[in-house]
Amino acid sequence: MSRSADLSALIRERAGDQAPDYGLILGSGLGHLAAQVDGVAIPYDDLPGFPHAGVSGHVPQLVIGQLEGKRVAVFGGRSHYYEQGRADAMRLLLETLAALGCEKLILTNAAGSLRTDIPTGGLMLLNDHIAFAGTNPLIGEATDARFVPMTDAHDARMRAALSAAAQAEGVDLPEGVYCWFSGPSFETPAEIRAARTLGADAVGMSTVPEIILSRFLGLRTAAISVVTNMGAGLSDEAISHDHTKAMAPLGAAKLERVLRRFLRDAA
Repeated sequence: MSRSADLSALIRERAGDQAPDYGLILGSGLGHLAAQVDGVAIPYDDLPGFPHAGVSGHVPQLVIGQLEGKRVAVFGGRSHYYEQGRADAMRLLLETLAALGCEKLILTNAAGSLRTDIPTGGLMLLNDHIAFAGTNPLIGEATDARFVPMTDAHDARMRAALSAAAQAEGVDLPEGVYCWFSGPSFETPAEIRAARTLGADAVGMSTVPEIILSRFLGLRTAAISVVTNMGAGLSDEAISHDHTKAMAPLGAAKLERVLRRFLRDAA
């Protein structure tokens, strides 16, 4: 058996055989949602090979159970490219999610905004992305499956449903392009200007590798950014990871309302 098959069998022993309707990966400072799930929490330490989040603000555990009438698998921690220099650090986790029979994935992240109409505390629904980091999680994949088309990487039906949920909750959810920088240093003002010139609306250090991997695995995927700061040079904020964690709760409450409504209304 493959590692993902072994892990999915282990998870089923503890959480039951029913396939999750949705997978959800939580970004920095957004882990509170996992506590709202009525189900079973499995520490990553119990899942051999799972990536251990090496950054504060992430809770490395998988929670499987019910949220708003849907079965969800919530991953409270992610591994980033900047931790070990591996763009495919989340591959085993996502392979395990697919092995559990899940077909849909929602990603969340903390991001810096490049638009004055998406301020700190706001949300942005990703409709496309730019892999500015210059690497790819499928480098080294030996099969022709590595040539993944990315035209529809951000699932249109899921985006429409998330937009409808936000509108029903009275939450602004503009769409935009997310630009992936490798980190861990924050971007320079010149890099922010370059990203804006390329058409980016937000910047961050995650999510894009997971989107590429999810498409490789056949998962339908959507992603939402919680804006924790303006990009370097666009405000007088002192950008830091502590600032990111402090600002994340401003948008997290809105995000929770949108996700709960989305799950409640999903067919």
